[in-house]
Amino acid sequence: MTHDYKRNGTTTLFAAMSTLDGSVISCCAERHRPAEWLDFLRRINHETPKDKKLHLVCDNHATHKHPKVKKWLEKHPRFHVHSAPTSASWLNMVERFFRGISTDRLKRSVFRSAPELIAAIEEYIAAHNENPKPFVWTAKASDLLQKVIRANRRIGSRKNEAR
Repeated sequence: MTHDYKRNGTTTLFAAMSTLDGSVISCCAERHRPAEWLDFLRRINHETPKDKKLHLVCDNHATHKHPKVKKWLEKHPRFHVHSAPTSASWLNMVERFFRGISTDRLKRSVFRSAPELIAAIEEYIAAHNENPKPFVWTAKASDLLQKVIRANRRIGSRKNEAR
């Protein structure tokens, strides 16, 4: 950002991705509160086949665990919510989609208003949904586990050094 950078508004993007075909259900909202999250859950419920079980991988945002949300989920047993561990966004494939929209459409763009930003997001998602493709993991589980083991060793040695 430069000294003359001016923020012209923000939006919250809620998105659900089908891991089967890569299609995305989304909506933008002014805020990220339980009311907006419930509106999005209702949208998912409306736009997906009723006979399908839905597994949602969510971050640990308090909104996703609010009592009103829990009550709604109890009444909609086809929804199964899985919370990704903190700092493990790589487990959630919609995060890969968020990276794509950020780098391919939003980065280095100028939006003079929140509605202009929302229009750009909606156009990107509409184009994506015309020919969606699922994201495929290319890393091997053994490689990921080795990285975790190396990181744990480093963290453990730093803790020991501090003592």
